[in-house]
Amino acid sequence: MYNSINMSNIFVLDQDKAIDFYVKTLGMELTNDLDLGFMRWVTVGVPGEPGRNVLLELPGPPGMDEKSAGQVRELVTKGATGFALGLTTDDCKKTYETLKGRGVEITSEPEDHFYGTDFGLRDREIQYRSR
Repeated sequence: MYNSINMSNIFVLDQDKAIDFYVKTLGMELTNDLDLGFMRWVTVGVPGEPGRNVLLELPGPPGMDEKSAGQVRELVTKGATGFALGLTTDDCKKTYETLKGRGVEITSEPEDHFYGTDFGLRDREIQYRSR
């Protein structure tokens, strides 16, 4: 029935700071930055991997009313939105060292598992209030 996932989202509080983090710090590619009138459509993706984008979405219309948007902004500010994005790399430990050197907040050190090596990081940039 389905072939792939082409879009997912991460709620952010400041799209410009989110672009800076995901593109300049994590090394992703800005795939869209469009003013749709009713919202700004900002997406990032892995360079050279078309077909899967992540929408860096401000909580609010058209997807939710202001009360719900306020609740989502509060969760984002607390860092309580849960797992948001998984990325793969050919060299996890090298990627870890690169990101650590760029000042990325590491939440768990590289660890070997049956499925491979992983580590965790936090996007501090999206947690700054823009309002």
